[in-house]
Amino acid sequence: MKAPAAARITEELHDAPVPSLAGAELPVIEWQRPKQGAAADALSEEWLVTNGLGGYASGTVAMCNTRKYHGLFVPSLAGFGRTVMLSRLEDSLVLPDRELPLTGDEHPGGELNLPALEFIERFTFRGLIPEWELSIGSVKLKKSIVFVHNESTLFVVYTHHGGPSARLRLRPYPTFRPHDVSPSDDPAHQSVQLLGDSIVVSVHDKAAPLRLEVHGTCERPFHAVQQRTRKLLYRVEQARGYPATEVLVSPGYFECVLEPGQSLAFCASLGSSEMHQHKPDEVLAWELERERKLLDRAGIKPGATVEARLTLAADQFIIAPKHRPPDSAWSHATGQDLRSVIAGYHWFTDWGRDTMISLEGLTLCTGRTREAAAILRTFQHHVRDGLVPNYFPEGDKNGVYHTADASLWFFHAVSKYLRHTGDTQLLKDLWPTLQQIVTKHLEGTYFGIGVDPTDGLLKQGQGGYQLTWMDAKVDDWVVTPRRGKAVEINALWFNALKLMEGWAPTVGADPALYTLHARREHEAFNARFWNEREGCLFDVVDGERGDDASIRPNQLFAISLTHPVLAQERWNAVMGVVRRELLTPVGLRTLSPKAPDFKATYDGDLRARDAAYHQGTVWPWLLGHYVDAVLKTSNNDTGEAMEVLSGLVEHLQHTGLGSISEIFDAVPPYQARGCIAQAWSVAETLRVWREVAALGTRR
Repeated sequence: MKAPAAARITEELHDAPVPSLAGAELPVIEWQRPKQGAAADALSEEWLVTNGLGGYASGTVAMCNTRKYHGLFVPSLAGFGRTVMLSRLEDSLVLPDRELPLTGDEHPGGELNLPALEFIERFTFRGLIPEWELSIGSVKLKKSIVFVHNESTLFVVYTHHGGPSARLRLRPYPTFRPHDVSPSDDPAHQSVQLLGDSIVVSVHDKAAPLRLEVHGTCERPFHAVQQRTRKLLYRVEQARGYPATEVLVSPGYFECVLEPGQSLAFCASLGSSEMHQHKPDEVLAWELERERKLLDRAGIKPGATVEARLTLAADQFIIAPKHRPPDSAWSHATGQDLRSVIAGYHWFTDWGRDTMISLEGLTLCTGRTREAAAILRTFQHHVRDGLVPNYFPEGDKNGVYHTADASLWFFHAVSKYLRHTGDTQLLKDLWPTLQQIVTKHLEGTYFGIGVDPTDGLLKQGQGGYQLTWMDAKVDDWVVTPRRGKAVEINALWFNALKLMEGWAPTVGADPALYTLHARREHEAFNARFWNEREGCLFDVVDGERGDDASIRPNQLFAISLTHPVLAQERWNAVMGVVRRELLTPVGLRTLSPKAPDFKATYDGDLRARDAAYHQGTVWPWLLGHYVDAVLKTSNNDTGEAMEVLSGLVEHLQHTGLGSISEIFDAVPPYQARGCIAQAWSVAETLRVWREVAALGTRR
């Protein structure tokens, strides 16, 4: 895939031979208006900023919302989850004879207004801060967005860089809509109170009110002139088959005159904030310094732009889930840090499987070992009947447990933590939970999860539930149920048993039980899963329709994990099939194109998309384990590994700027789909990029 001129990473994509960070610059992605197709290009490039609490702000380069999830202020609220509290801020330059708007909008019937494209000289994503450089006649403005870390406080900073005085009009459109709820053409009633230079907007009596104000040295009065939008259209929602129109109401606008060299900031927050007392340029500088410290902590060298960009992307997924009061009470009572991982933006919450797979890349590869331990302890607190939660529903305090692999990935995450830290005390603290998980799997637990006593293989499955990571479901239709003995579940089970065998002496336990069951698993796996006809592994054995010979990427885990269950003499054959049938420039297909159920693209309505979700659609996170397997089978030859990662490095310049998407179409041009920023996509790319780079340096 060749990158268009509209976007590029401005620094080199290779490590420079410099020994320390000393004054390293933040990585910058730059967007420049193309000569043709500017509207489509600017609408497809999205930015995201987060606050470390689950909240975010997001939109497009064109300053026009295209999703129901887009909003300038989307904090995470207890009892509600992430909520669009400020959908848009209409900013405009007021001239003596006219008003020049910057904010775009789209309406049913094909009307599209993108006035900012006339004025954008340059858009950059500097570190984690989106910035627009605008030339409006002779006035030069810069607009920057900062979401204060660990606060529900957002600043939109305007800086006057040249030309005459500029009269700015800032009109906010508050709302109160859980971000995954369909937009409405009937806006909720707003209660508005004027408090000095601030306004406080209340929409729901069980939620904190929204405080809006402007900070700066100029006069900034609020004019209570209500305005209602025409019906707005969100084109991405329309394409996905969802309700796609919304009407918003603004209680009025702020207006101020900005002189050359001055800055002002529009601020949205929940209640008061100490940040309100500081100058806009100070808030901006502090966020940039925080990001530089993230790179410093990760040991990023100057010039290592890919690592720097992925390290900053990783920061967006690590959260303190303070919106779940029971967790906060537990953490305070026990003195534990509370941390979790958002699986993807915009719509995923924290998922157990995704968290455990992502833990090494997000935290251990970025020098955030304390947060890694906190994540493990947080999820340990939620283990029930040998199961790690599948996910936590938006705004809910309790997890949902229908997963067969999250608990097994927990062992994988613990092993990676120990390899990076040597922290045996945490292992001792986790040991009772690890024992409980093994015991429950041997005895049998919910959803048909348990070891088959006849052969020692781990089975799973219950009607109406999707228990593996291939978990698409539409109403009562489980698209890929994979009930029976799934290949990656058994690879993970063997890995967990071998890890327990190795850890037992450290905690003073007898490893005999784990040795026995690991031996049984190894023998049965190699006898049952080998598909002689295809020269690779069955995806499921003893399934509802017998043994499933579908060629899927799940067989990779029998090679890639710390303790591979597959006999080594079969590794190359499996890798040959995976490379030939599943490998793409941006990840691995979930099904061979030769299969009758193969779906080339992930588009259409929900049913059509979920039918394709694991039936060909490409997942980039799988490249992490593909690279692990490549290194194992090639004596650490880094050539192929670097080549397969190059497509994702290029993708950092597109879609969710500076991050990696959830999925891609299975055929060229491999269109990015799903979430614009996915935790395990970023984590696994960062993890193996660092590993491959280190191997290359040693050679």
